[in-house]
Amino acid sequence: MGSAVEIRTDYSAAALRQLARRCGDGDQVRRLLALAQILDGRSRGEAARTAGVTLQIVRDWGLRFNAGGPDGLATRKAPGKASLLNDTHRARLAAAVEAGPIPAVHGVVRWRLVDLAQLLWDEFGVSVTRFTLGRELRALGYRKLSARPRHRGQKPEDITDFKKPFATRLAGIRRHFPPGTPIEVWWQDEARIGQQTELTRRWARLGTRPSAPKDQRRASAWIFGAICPAEGKGAGIVMPRCNTAAMNRHLQEIAVHVAPGAQAVLILDQAGWHHSAELIVPDNITLMPLPPRCPELNPVENLWQFIRDNWLSNRIFQNYDDIVDHCCHAWNKLVEQPYRIMSIGLRQWAHGS
Repeated sequence: MGSAVEIRTDYSAAALRQLARRCGDGDQVRRLLALAQILDGRSRGEAARTAGVTLQIVRDWGLRFNAGGPDGLATRKAPGKASLLNDTHRARLAAAVEAGPIPAVHGVVRWRLVDLAQLLWDEFGVSVTRFTLGRELRALGYRKLSARPRHRGQKPEDITDFKKPFATRLAGIRRHFPPGTPIEVWWQDEARIGQQTELTRRWARLGTRPSAPKDQRRASAWIFGAICPAEGKGAGIVMPRCNTAAMNRHLQEIAVHVAPGAQAVLILDQAGWHHSAELIVPDNITLMPLPPRCPELNPVENLWQFIRDNWLSNRIFQNYDDIVDHCCHAWNKLVEQPYRIMSIGLRQWAHGS
């Protein structure tokens, strides 16, 4: 054991005891009180006996206190075993996840932890468990997320070309109306809901495979939905078919929900019934078509996923009327939660927030 360590005197014994009374860390309290005894003039042996430790430990506490003050006496987490992976391994993992697997080379169409572990073994001879690998990937900022759809014929520049001049296009539309006319940005889409519902992920005990009801019948209905994320409002109808007549009904419904005196810019895809010659567009609505094959630009696609996952999946619909009832209930439940429409629907490039 080394020589006695002089304890810093910018904290008095009374101050250390006061800190100990407010501290929620029991071990730190013991260390503070032991050093308070030393500052009171008692011997280090007495402080060690009171704390139930050796003199060497009291000496170590003194060094920690001198270096970091009372915070230096806080309980520290043990460093644990050194990681098997270094920065080179982590960089290779990140590159593999970003690039995705090559089916002809790796034999899979999506990475599993066991596949990435095999990659590390093949390239570096490092053997890690899938639990360790999962922890490393989370530390790198990766999570297992649902992929969004991308049309095989999509041109990447179409998305950029639509987003970049969006504010300019809105300003151009605003010039066609009296000064001061409020502009509401709306998004529109349709979703088919049928008896063959999707099966979603669910919590279950590890090692089991949960089951859910799955119908084989084919009755279905269509939800026509539109949202204004900036205002947290929506307008929807449920129709038996997806055609121009149904779209006209939906446009009438949207027009009712636009604020008095405001003009709605309705952004929608290029389905045939969206630009039909028989389409009747209300005076308070201006249509803005999305680029072709770019569904990820439309936040209503994310709403459909939310509605299906939480309210319309894993169930059996008895008949068409039952489907309509559940669709209406799901949409009404959504519009009762304007914060949900805002959190899912707002896009920085479109709304500037």
